[in-house]
Amino acid sequence: MNNRVSAERLALGSIAVSLLVLGLKFLAWRLTGSVALYSDALESLVNVGGATLALIAVRYAQRPADRGHPFGHHKAEYFSAVAEGIMIVVAALLIVHQALAALSTPDLSELGPVGLAVNAVAMVINLAWARVLITWARSHHSPAMAASGRHLMSDVWTSVGVLAGLLLALLTGWAILDPVLAIIVALNILREGILVIRSSIGGLMDSAADPVEQAQIEEIIHAAAIGALQAHDIRTRRAGQALFVEFHLVVSGAMSVAASHEICDGIEAALQAQIPGINTTIHVEPDSKLEPDGLVPR
Repeated sequence: MNNRVSAERLALGSIAVSLLVLGLKFLAWRLTGSVALYSDALESLVNVGGATLALIAVRYAQRPADRGHPFGHHKAEYFSAVAEGIMIVVAALLIVHQALAALSTPDLSELGPVGLAVNAVAMVINLAWARVLITWARSHHSPAMAASGRHLMSDVWTSVGVLAGLLLALLTGWAILDPVLAIIVALNILREGILVIRSSIGGLMDSAADPVEQAQIEEIIHAAAIGALQAHDIRTRRAGQALFVEFHLVVSGAMSVAASHEICDGIEAALQAQIPGINTTIHVEPDSKLEPDGLVPR
């Protein structure tokens, strides 16, 4: 299964899971009247919107390069992640508004085990799907899936806190715990939304590949640049699932264009073999351009 099909299937799966969890959480809220459970359900409503945006983003990001976008459409996923982060922040503000209104008249008269059990089932479903999304996003460098997975994990911890707090409220009779929990949930959601926005903006600003990837790239160039004198100014940038690398390759001034081109082909093939989908640009230079701190091939 290729990356595109996997990403689209995951996005479709996220929509289905989010709708199921949303239904369960709103049922739990209707059964209990709890403001904290209402806040938990509202966060799941954002999950539905985020999953829909992720589906649109991964489809657009996989479109081939064209005249208007010669480097591809990979960054579309970052826009999806930023939009989801904004929705998370809006949801947090709505929850705070609802919770503040309930502080004056807290009421747990309808709170019972059935509603809490329904919410717990929704939490378990969220946890399982969040782990699927996060694992896939890490291996395929998908900002949209990573944002969705992180948001779901935030939702899981929200549910854990809400359920524990409401059980405590039932045991103690402290109804005020319900709106207080809702405010705590809102603050946690707000923090997660800010983190999602910040990490996505970093991608839009052409962040470099992570240190592990950079070390791997340098090792491949070191081993594959047979016949060259040096590689220097190695630069990388990550754009969603695409990875770009460019560097200067120093060869003997007497070497023919054909010979230097063959070396470049070998480096590009080695990089592609170990890092599928990598986009490589090599600038060939004569030996007069040797740098004191360049990478010397084996």
